[in-house]
Amino acid sequence: MVITQPKKRQAGPGRGTGGRSARRNRSGLPAFWHSSIGKKIVMAVTGLVMLSWLLAHMLGNLKIFFGRRDFDHYADWLRTVGEPVLHGGWFLWISRAGLLVAVLLHITAAAQLSRRDVKARPVKYAAGQRAKATFATRTMRYGGTILALFIVWHLLDLTAGVTNPDFHEGQVYDNVTADFQVWWINIIYIVAMVMLGLHINHGFWSATQTLGINNPVRDRAVKAAGSTIAAVIALGFIAVPVGVMTGVIS
Repeated sequence: MVITQPKKRQAGPGRGTGGRSARRNRSGLPAFWHSSIGKKIVMAVTGLVMLSWLLAHMLGNLKIFFGRRDFDHYADWLRTVGEPVLHGGWFLWISRAGLLVAVLLHITAAAQLSRRDVKARPVKYAAGQRAKATFATRTMRYGGTILALFIVWHLLDLTAGVTNPDFHEGQVYDNVTADFQVWWINIIYIVAMVMLGLHINHGFWSATQTLGINNPVRDRAVKAAGSTIAAVIALGFIAVPVGVMTGVIS
């Protein structure tokens, strides 16, 4: 009797090992981006870039407590940074473009990692496992979505003036004080800043883990540093609408 071996089924496009082979053949930046650790590193680096920008932006906003002259002078200075090497306003637009790239990379990496996580764990966490997660961890996805929507609204409100009927080009102090005299705008702003604080609190710790900065010995100090930075930035931003509401800024 002659025993014949069954023919092996060839994998067609998109089936069998085709997808895995394509992934193995990637190299350099494509391989880095398509790997989970690569996306986490991108999230960590872009997160720290945005954190630095937020800290500088918050400190600049607090100049409003020194009065109209100081605050408007600060706004004018931002438009002239880099002169005469750069044309007026170029530095501001270059920094905005760089920040936009960081935000888009951060959001894209987060969305793709979240989708991978859902596919890898189709069964929901048990109640006990869910309870172990911190509030900030559980709300990272929702908080990130809320912050993305807030950024769009905030730019339309105080940068472009599209949604602000009292907006006047170049009158930064007046635009801010007029805006925060509206109670529902203050609520939106304050809620967004609370979500920002929660996002920074967990994101800072996660970034240090990804970049290898944190370890069991430094874990408590890193968490304390993240919480402190998150609180300072969130409260610093919230201080402006509160100052307008209470009449400290007028």
